[in-house]
Amino acid sequence: MQTFSRTPRRIAGGGRRIGGGSGQGLPRPVAQQPPLLQCPAAISAQADVSTSSPSTSTSQGIKLPASHKESSRRALEQLKDNSLNRYATQAKSSIISIGLTIHNTPVELREKLAVPEAEWPRAIEELCSYPHIEEAGVLSTCNRLELYVVAVSWHRGVREVEDWMSRSSGVPLEEMRPYLFLLKDRDATKHLMRVSGGLDSLVMGEGQILAQVKQVYKVGQNCPGFGRSLNGLFKQAITAGKRVRAETSISTGSVSVSSAAVELAQLKLPTHSWDDARACIIGAGKMSTLLVKHLYSKGCREVLLLNRSLPRAEALAAEYPDMRFSIHLMSDLLKCVEEADVVFAASGSEELLINKEDLVGMSKRPEVVGGVRRFVDISVPRNIAANVNELQGEAIVYNVDDLKEVVAGNKEARAQAAAEAEVLICQEQRSFEGWRDSLETVPTIKALRSKVEGIRAAEFEKTVHKLGDGVNKKQLRAVEELSKAIVNKLLHGPMTALRCDGTDPEAVNQTLANMDALEQMFQLSQVDLTTTGGKR
Repeated sequence: MQTFSRTPRRIAGGGRRIGGGSGQGLPRPVAQQPPLLQCPAAISAQADVSTSSPSTSTSQGIKLPASHKESSRRALEQLKDNSLNRYATQAKSSIISIGLTIHNTPVELREKLAVPEAEWPRAIEELCSYPHIEEAGVLSTCNRLELYVVAVSWHRGVREVEDWMSRSSGVPLEEMRPYLFLLKDRDATKHLMRVSGGLDSLVMGEGQILAQVKQVYKVGQNCPGFGRSLNGLFKQAITAGKRVRAETSISTGSVSVSSAAVELAQLKLPTHSWDDARACIIGAGKMSTLLVKHLYSKGCREVLLLNRSLPRAEALAAEYPDMRFSIHLMSDLLKCVEEADVVFAASGSEELLINKEDLVGMSKRPEVVGGVRRFVDISVPRNIAANVNELQGEAIVYNVDDLKEVVAGNKEARAQAAAEAEVLICQEQRSFEGWRDSLETVPTIKALRSKVEGIRAAEFEKTVHKLGDGVNKKQLRAVEELSKAIVNKLLHGPMTALRCDGTDPEAVNQTLANMDALEQMFQLSQVDLTTTGGKR
């Protein structure tokens, strides 16, 4: 499998590297001896013997040094002990996060891979149609595209997600791969909680990302592919995001992408005042509402507002009675652009709305604003063509990547709050991991009840045959109910020992120990409740 061109990293919670060796090329067992389970100590011993002198070999086979024999014996005993618990070596589904963000991906690539919210259910369905992907979730914003999947095979799952990303966007895998991040299990879950807490945002602590994570969870409730693991993960991430904002000062005086856009535009005005410039906003959605809010806070009192429909634009204008709005439909776009000094693009359009050719011949802006018409495009996909910058001295366009200039000092000012937030996120991550670990007891609970119920039913049938025709149906029903009641009473203790809410890591460890004990006592590994296959 092709892998990302980056330094191999260790998987959280394990000692193996991603894409670890398959064991090919190991020494074969001696022909006179039965094949043994290969372990690191045994392999090391064989390698040492292969370079030793001929005197170490006899007609009965290879004689290993005593120290090697002892280490091999201990390693094999450990493997035997582990084999008693089928969960110790059983492959476990992996939570994988793969995607790209504003931190290292140009907007030109992000807009090609962006998935509109209306397309999230389709994307989840398509991802789950792959043989090794059990669950899927999509988080797509102007700053990031992140896919979260639960895969029965780590390597195959990654390949399938990459294939979907390339197919759905039309971008060759070789072109997007240098920008992709890839996280597994604990790294993936912690990343989502940091995202929800605003720690991974361009504007640290901004609140809009939490609303977007909530929306992923909301959309997922109507998607069969948004299963139990991702449902639990996103719920915990939302809790983490709320705690970060409630228990730290990270959101105090915070700015959003919209407010950063307003600040950038004001920074570029020669007088740094909205009294001298006329603003125009394309779109009347959430981002535009925030633009109006921050323009008002900066002293702007007049706005040209364009939208595809009047009711939504009028509703936005009604929220700010102290501002003067000139509302237009999109058919008046170029007319409004010609009248404006600063144009903010925040629409949901997936097409370019303004090109260089549209601006040629427009009247030049007054010297008080520098004679330049400024565009601030915070839409993804972009609404303003990059070739507008070719009209030097007449027009200039900024996009979301340019906002870094405004928020550069934001992270330094919130370093202490960010450190406090990291502690809260670790707490929430432990709660999720405990909950997920507690799910491992579910097969044991089912196997135990299945085995005991099988014994009960068999013994009941024997009793019925012994009683013959001397009992009526009412009496038989009473005997059967008695047998069920006895079984339930006996199982109450073991079942209680296998259940926990997953919030206390120590309780989870005790529950897993109880599970191991019951597995051995009742030989539950012999109870097969699953079917084999690539996808469970």
